[in-house]
Amino acid sequence: MQRPANVDETLGLLAGENYLAGRPLATAVFLALNLGRPLLLEGEAGTGKTELAKVLARALDAPLIRLQCYEGLDIASAAYEWNVARQMLEIRIAEAGHEANRDRLIAGLYSREMLIARPLLQALTQPKSPVLLIDELDRADEPFEAFLLEVLAESQLSVPELGTIRAEHPPIVIITSNRTREIHDALKRRCLYAWVDYPDAERELEIIRRKAPGAGERLAQQVVGFVQRARRLDLFKPPGVAETIDWANALLALDAMSLDPRSVSDTLGVLLKYQDDIARLEGGAAAAILDELRAEGILERHS
Repeated sequence: MQRPANVDETLGLLAGENYLAGRPLATAVFLALNLGRPLLLEGEAGTGKTELAKVLARALDAPLIRLQCYEGLDIASAAYEWNVARQMLEIRIAEAGHEANRDRLIAGLYSREMLIARPLLQALTQPKSPVLLIDELDRADEPFEAFLLEVLAESQLSVPELGTIRAEHPPIVIITSNRTREIHDALKRRCLYAWVDYPDAERELEIIRRKAPGAGERLAQQVVGFVQRARRLDLFKPPGVAETIDWANALLALDAMSLDPRSVSDTLGVLLKYQDDIARLEGGAAAAILDELRAEGILERHS
């Protein structure tokens, strides 16, 4: 599919896949596509950073290649490794056949065919530009960022034994971070940047209409109203958009037509992921939120 020609088309492209972006985020996506620059998305967990990469791949009909970062991630897992088993087999075959040309043998052992491609190398060698998602970069060790610089800046990868592998079709790179640590400035300079925040009530309601259409307008408004207020509390992990969608679908599965103290208490484990947060809401915060919703007419008085 052709890339969008302007920001409005970008908004429409994402909305066509049920991703409702704000204009600043859509602008960042459009510029990343137009300028060929990686896009670094930061924000709280559950705000839709990873989902944006998935949606973009679907919208552009492009392959999605995902590199999930974690502590201890190394080149062998992220970029490439040599096929040692095949190399050893080639050596044994050469010995059995009395191969005398050592240089030819070494060249064969370190040929492109001997490389096992991991996500970064896969992204550089696709027949069309893929979307490369480097997810939760803040979980990886800082030295890994230095290794990424060549890939991000030049769309290439240097293999000491083989040379430089350049992308004929540079990937569309989306990097996400939950800010468990700061990303180094050298990497940030090579990227465009966008902060992905929780949506306002109006946009979150539209998201629920699309992602949990069976919930109905009344329950959707109550769910969004509750979640928006819960985020104002001093929670260890406020609920993200993904949790809002899950909660609406969970209430729907339980045949709940409206929020009430019991349905909220029974399903808090869908919305919140830490016991201290659940205990806070069960300790009176949930009842206070329900009272606010009743006072504003979002929730019926008898609920």
